[in-house]
Amino acid sequence: MRAFGWNMLLALVWVILSGTYTIGNLVAGMILSYLVLAYVARDKPMFARYFGKLPRIISFILFFIWDLIKANARVAYDVITPTHLMRPGVIAIPLDLKDDAGITMFANLITATPGSLALDVSSDRKVLYVHLMYLDNEARQLAEFKALEARVLDLLG
Repeated sequence: MRAFGWNMLLALVWVILSGTYTIGNLVAGMILSYLVLAYVARDKPMFARYFGKLPRIISFILFFIWDLIKANARVAYDVITPTHLMRPGVIAIPLDLKDDAGITMFANLITATPGSLALDVSSDRKVLYVHLMYLDNEARQLAEFKALEARVLDLLG
């Protein structure tokens, strides 16, 4: 976490020296200080984990945005067509995530996606129960959730 602290400190110095106190300027300072730190601390192993995480975060965000677009399109199509294609059901997802933060993040990402809702985690924290509006192919749906879980594991690991 030391690298993030340096990144924030340099970004705040950027905001103060520029004299423009806006969120956009802070974000610009974060990006600029990230690039400066990546160059200056390229040989420091304690910073390597921090700089390796940004590509994973960007990849995760793009993956999740694409998931949101697909889910919204499916729900919107079902709303505007006269026939309803819903086949609601509950699916049990075996969890590879072990910590509370990871399980909470995974459940919240599922709930944020239209057409799905995380219901409960089993008492032994090995299964997450999810309600789906469209349970067409349980194996495919389970594979999609496991792909999301793998990305959460990669992001938090």
